[in-house]
Amino acid sequence: MSSYSEIKRTYVKIGQGMSKVPAMIYEPRLLGEKSRIAVVVMHSDGDYFEFSPTIALAERGYRVFAAHFEDPSVPLDEKVTQLSYVFDFAKNYNGIEKVLILGHSGGATLMSAYQAIAENGRQVFQGEEKIIRLDDGRAFTPADGVMFLDSNFGNGAMSLLSLDPSVIDETDTTKRDLAYDLTSPANGFDPTGCHYDEAFVKRYLKAQGERMNRLIRYCQERVALIDAGKGRFVDDEPLIVPGGTQIAPMNKLFPQMTKYFSHTEKEWELIHKDGSITTQIVPCVRDARPAMETASKYRLGTLISTVKTFLKSSAVIALPEFGYDETTLYGVDWDSSYCVTTGNVAHIANPMLLMGMTGSYEYIAAEHLYKRAGKCADKTLAFVEGASHNFTANEATGGISGQDWGDTVKTCFDYVDRWIEARFV
Repeated sequence: MSSYSEIKRTYVKIGQGMSKVPAMIYEPRLLGEKSRIAVVVMHSDGDYFEFSPTIALAERGYRVFAAHFEDPSVPLDEKVTQLSYVFDFAKNYNGIEKVLILGHSGGATLMSAYQAIAENGRQVFQGEEKIIRLDDGRAFTPADGVMFLDSNFGNGAMSLLSLDPSVIDETDTTKRDLAYDLTSPANGFDPTGCHYDEAFVKRYLKAQGERMNRLIRYCQERVALIDAGKGRFVDDEPLIVPGGTQIAPMNKLFPQMTKYFSHTEKEWELIHKDGSITTQIVPCVRDARPAMETASKYRLGTLISTVKTFLKSSAVIALPEFGYDETTLYGVDWDSSYCVTTGNVAHIANPMLLMGMTGSYEYIAAEHLYKRAGKCADKTLAFVEGASHNFTANEATGGISGQDWGDTVKTCFDYVDRWIEARFV
């Protein structure tokens, strides 16, 4: 395995016209058999330059193409198209024979949407069930394999799970229903560990789903008016969603109670720090995270978007039974949107690796993706004991204190390396 200092880095910009994205190519200075395989790594929003997967895979001999969007506010369909240029660049790079894609966290939304379109054509997301249909456009080349590492359920689902239901007036956050205030002791808040009762949780989730569906209806109505030439602008309209950003610190209720998403439903491979593997029900080893009130804070908790971008990038229909428990998220119409990984994987047939990091509540999504990926005959699911969402070992502030989880980055990417070798080297 190469060392960090033996990795060559090349900065490029990839794409067409004004839509070029910055990218970094990571490759071992001494090329070997694995260097025929490229791995494309992108997040739907974040910058992955020098992120641990890029370094870890290059150290193991692969060539890695990491790119990010200079304007993360563009809608998902445009991001998928920009990703396609990065993919084509990697595929045509000197000596590359196979190209894999890696989606982590919300990056799995982007990668799963790309692969579903590449394998099936754009019509896969143009059905009447979609809250907004994918436009026609260029065809994509499918990846030879896909890897979803600590994917969440998808950006639309995380937006649903982050919406603050106390907001009763989208234009005035001083008007809030405090019956849904997660920071109120009367509702069960405790800075040392929240104890919301089941009745409160049920009411909270019901209101959360209803707010999402109201926002969807509003955006669809505005899009219809725009298409009819009666909108405020001819192409799109601004949208501000208080308490609506879906980044992890804004996820609501379930992060405050470790009973939710606390273990897998079935037995799966759990990789330990010494590399040994047991097959078992896989527990989560996170600590609870204190609740924050963010709906009234413009810079901290507000989603700044447009009506079309919200439908394309942040929305999914909540069904009346929307909720969750120790192992399951249910009551979401996964087929209503292409910004949810859990829906997109149903259309992917090429080899798929799914991994969850047990120090993070996102880990539970891996089991859901596995179950939904019914078209894929070659799919693998495994979990890394004690790893945080960003692959490093969980520390006292984010997981069970005092545990030695070892080098979880090494544990994770040694397994990834073996999976790639077995299929593509």
